[in-house]
Amino acid sequence: QVQLVESGGGSVQAGGSLRLSCAASGVYVSDYCMAWFRQAPKKERERVASVTLRGSTSYADSVKGRFTISRDNAKNTLYLQMNGLKAEDTAMYYCAAAGTINWVCGDYEYWGQGTQVTVSS
Repeated sequence: QVQLVESGGGSVQAGGSLRLSCAASGVYVSDYCMAWFRQAPKKERERVASVTLRGSTSYADSVKGRFTISRDNAKNTLYLQMNGLKAEDTAMYYCAAAGTINWVCGDYEYWGQGTQVTVSS
């Protein structure tokens, strides 16, 4: 059974930092494309950051230079380091895993329950 469990969310003031963690079981983060998504109330879900099997990373323009995605294969955990937080970063953050075909990421098929991040200005 696949489980992705996020933690590390909370309330911070603008300019602050948080590190989100996503502990995986039933899958190896090294064998999947992994990503962080977020969804704010009344807004579409947005992919914030992702990492491929080969370790290539990509970021939404809104977080480039402030957020860093990483994974620790030994701990089977995905991370999102968030610095310089802004009020518009307030959202529920989810980690997700996608299988691959010929090294190409497929659809994100496994999801965590989310962790809330609230940034006050």
